Amino acid sequence: MRASIKAAMLSALVFPGAGHLLLKSYKMAAVLATIAAGGTAVLIMQAIDMATTLVDKIQRGEVSLDPDAIAAAINMHTTTAQAQSADLATYAIIIAWLLGTVDAYRRGQAIDKNPKN
Repeated sequence: MRASIKAAMLSALVFPGAGHLLLKSYKMAAVLATIAAGGTAVLIMQAIDMATTLVDKIQRGEVSLDPDAIAAAINMHTTTAQAQSADLATYAIIIAWLLGTVDAYRRGQAIDKNPKN
């Protein structure tokens, strides 16, 4: 399999930057992986914060175990700043993933054309 296809598939299917590791482009791999991991960490921290707050409200009896009540509590808990940071983190992950896939393919094509370099 050509290096361009391998690198693009690794970046697309495994994690942003994985294809760059195959191509020995370590700086770009680190940048892409850091952006994607940072965005993922933001989303996970927000989810844990929201879940912890919701569990506390359920234990105190402020929210019943009804799915509609839980959904309403989640919607009330989410602030504009949290929604914006979640959106930004999601966009960062998507951009890193797309950029990583396209750039890995492009760099791999250069290696495919001139395999000795």
